[in-house]
Amino acid sequence: MKSSTIVHLLGVARAHTIMQSFNGNPQGAGIYMPSDDSFISDVNSNSIACNGPPVTSFRSSSQVFEVKAGSQVTGAWLHTLSSTGPDSTADNKVIDSSHKGPISVWMKKVSDATQNPSAGPGGGWFRIAEEGLNNGKWGVDTLIASGGIHKATIPTCIEDGNYLLRFELIALHSAYDQGGAQFYMECAQIRVTGGTGTGKPATVSLPGAYKATDPGIKVMIYNNDGQPYPSSYTIPGNGSSGSGSSGSSGGSSGSGGSASGQTLYGQCGGNGWTGPTTCASGTCKKSNDYYSQCLP
Repeated sequence: MKSSTIVHLLGVARAHTIMQSFNGNPQGAGIYMPSDDSFISDVNSNSIACNGPPVTSFRSSSQVFEVKAGSQVTGAWLHTLSSTGPDSTADNKVIDSSHKGPISVWMKKVSDATQNPSAGPGGGWFRIAEEGLNNGKWGVDTLIASGGIHKATIPTCIEDGNYLLRFELIALHSAYDQGGAQFYMECAQIRVTGGTGTGKPATVSLPGAYKATDPGIKVMIYNNDGQPYPSSYTIPGNGSSGSGSSGSSGGSSGSGGSASGQTLYGQCGGNGWTGPTTCASGTCKKSNDYYSQCLP
């Protein structure tokens, strides 16, 4: 049986997902959030920033949550807004476990976070956390094991002010065909306080940071036996737009940086990381077992 046939069978179930709660607040508080758990597949669409058409049934929020620089934030994912466990289209309450791929968290400074999603498209985005493939374990596997809780730490060095905080999951079970990768994202509305303002992260544009042919987007992750087989994976979106790089990550073949060390805000360590471990600027600081970052 061909790999594409096996992956197709894995992807038949409508096992989608929604990032539906921020920092333990009620569903939809401070989020531009749909009740539709569908995905975005067009990386050139404005919807790749903070979601939108063809996903439907959105509701906006006027709430902006204050977040201290250096504090941990969480997004909570569910297969549907009422998921409590496995159902006919997913083997758990978060997303079907066949939908493996990377997870990440991004930020963009904006003048008014309530202008979500219209403030999302365009430049200014920088990544603050990511997990790809580490020793055979995908970011989605970690997310499922945590019951859908997606964590990141707000950098201490950024400026105070309004930000969009973007939680993203890319499901790769059907990514063997161009346009087959499934992007899920929601943007939370926050106001950062207590930042030093000393850091100026390199940024990318959404849309723009992703290309449909990027090796982390068009990729076969299942073998002929229907088992995940890649030994390495590079998370997409790290400066492919040409507007700057926040570093690169992914399992046992990390890349990014230069001969003199990783760029500021790039990844510089973590379980399975084989890319640069020194920083051209700043200091390599550990966030967790899977992610260390060059920070001022």
